Formats: sequence, C-alpha cells, structure tokens
Amino acid sequence: LRGNHEDPCINTAFGFADECEERLMDDLESADSAFCAINRLFEWLPLAAVIENKILCVHGGIGSMLNTISDIEVLQRPLTIVHEEPNEEQQLLIDVLWSDPTDNDQNLGIENNVIRDPNETGTIVRFGPDRVESFLKKNDLSLIVRGHECVMDGIVRFAQGQLITVFSATDYFGKHKNAGAALFVQKNFEILPKLIFPLDTN
Repeated sequence: LRGNHEDPCINTAFGFADECEERLMDDLESADSAFCAINRLFEWLPLAAVIENKILCVHGGIGSMLNTISDIEVLQRPLTIVHEEPNEEQQLLIDVLWSDPTDNDQNLGIENNVIRDPNETGTIVRFGPDRVESFLKKNDLSLIVRGHECVMDGIVRFAQGQLITVFSATDYFGKHKNAGAALFVQKNFEILPKLIFPLDTN
C-alpha cells in the first residue's frame, strides 16, 4: 500500500534522490531518471486494502475526510500529493497517508497534528476513537490496521482495540531501540502479532 514516503517531496528529504544519484548515476533533472520513474509508479499504488470485508488496512488513517470505503474507491489514479491548500480530493489523500490517532482514547474528535504539521495548516490531523467507532459502524467493518508511527512494542491498540498501529522496522533510525511487528490474521479474524526484536550489537 502507498505510504506518505511514496511522494517525491518526502522521499527526497529522506535521501532517496541522493541514493538514486549515487548508486544509479541518475540524472535527477531528467524525466527519464529512475527517481522520476519510481515516483510515477508510486502514484499508481493502492491506498487501502480490505481483508474479507472486515479489516481496513491503510498507511495513515481516516483523518477528518474519510467516511466510506467508496471515498477511496472513486479516487482516480495516478494521484499526486498536494501539501499546500489541497482541494477536497487531495485532502482525503493526505488523511489516508498522513493522519494519526489521538494520543489516547480520551481525546475525541479531530485535532491538528502539530508534530507532523508544525505550521498548523490544518491539513494533517489526529482522529479520536469516536471517529474510529463511527467509521467502522458505517462501513460494517471490525478493525482498522495502519502503520505510519514508530511504536516501541511493534504494535499498539487504540479505540478499545478497534484500531491497531503496526510498525515493522526495528530500532528505527538506529536510535529508537523499538521492536517491530507483523500481524497474522486467523480465519476467525483473531489478530496474532509476531514481534521482531532489534539485534543485540553488544
């Protein structure tokens, strides 16, 4: 599924353009460069998946704009991410790729995400457990699974277990010492996490 780093603005800032230039001798000014071709491919990646009509998987979350699965289905790919003054469709894309749950189950509604949006443009938000519950009920779903945040134990549950954040990269950036995790969905929809611990380099 597409994540927020499948965007030339973000993956350039995190070193992907430099890597293409150094490893592939890429001409970043050329529209035929590997960097441009890969980012064009990213624009076609799916934004979500639904497992057995019960579990929604997205990278970020449901934000303030996503109300039904069909809101995603009607988006016409390729999709370019517009960070400044997005229209309604572009805001929906930002919500799916960038939004996070609130800090805990007591924080309801929608709030600005000042960590990811320090200029407080209002385009990147946090959504409360009430949003999760109403979205699941409206779409006849039982669970949302998402990534996007480094969590120390590899997974964390939100909205009384109706949303799970899973993060598979261990020891993120070589400094967080976090575990990673993978989720296994059983036939009865029970979710079994498999934890992956950082290598002990001592």
